[in-house]
Amino acid sequence: MRSVLTLILAAAAAIASPVGELAKRSQPKGIDVSSYQPNVNWAKVKSSGVSFAFIKATEGTTYKSSTFSSQYTGATKAGLIRGAYHFARPSSSSGAAQAKYFLAHGGGWSADGITLPGVLDIEYGPSGHTCYDKSHSAMVAWIKDFSNTYHAHTKRYPSTSRNSSITRSASFASTNPLWIARYASSIGALPAGWKYTTFWQYANHGSNPGDQNVFNGDSAGLKRLAKGS
Repeated sequence: MRSVLTLILAAAAAIASPVGELAKRSQPKGIDVSSYQPNVNWAKVKSSGVSFAFIKATEGTTYKSSTFSSQYTGATKAGLIRGAYHFARPSSSSGAAQAKYFLAHGGGWSADGITLPGVLDIEYGPSGHTCYDKSHSAMVAWIKDFSNTYHAHTKRYPSTSRNSSITRSASFASTNPLWIARYASSIGALPAGWKYTTFWQYANHGSNPGDQNVFNGDSAGLKRLAKGS
């Protein structure tokens, strides 16, 4: 995933206090990858201490990552908890249409203890158009359309990314806990509505492929999140 402010569904019981520098060293570590990292050595990633991975599956309603299947299978065989993410294109089709496309091409969820709920990666629009030429209210509606459609099929809520800067809405905080991207030694202030983060993307490179992440909890909490308990 590129520089992102993303939300991901999590059970409140699985989440601890905001992650700091010390927690970044001790709590479950993860990566997120896409076709930009086509040849991940998942056994090596696992042996380095990584516990989870997010893998790009789709974009809009026309793009399917050519590496998703091999990456997802590789992460599974290595024993990682894994989940899929969808790169949003709000200007091309409805939120519901994109949620259904994501669900049909790897973005589903099951209570098997190794599958994380799907993530909606919603970044700035092309050429610096912050809201894809939509009003803030229209962006909120688009995200809700995606989120509610995903929930209707899985009973879990996905993410809504860059919510603070794109929609300035705190209305998702009660259903979609936070996955924040901030490349610094500490998280700093959180977007309106959230008192803690669930995942922190703290670097866009590191000793493992892709972006570097940490879960705000312990290994048991990560497993509960995947299981949906």
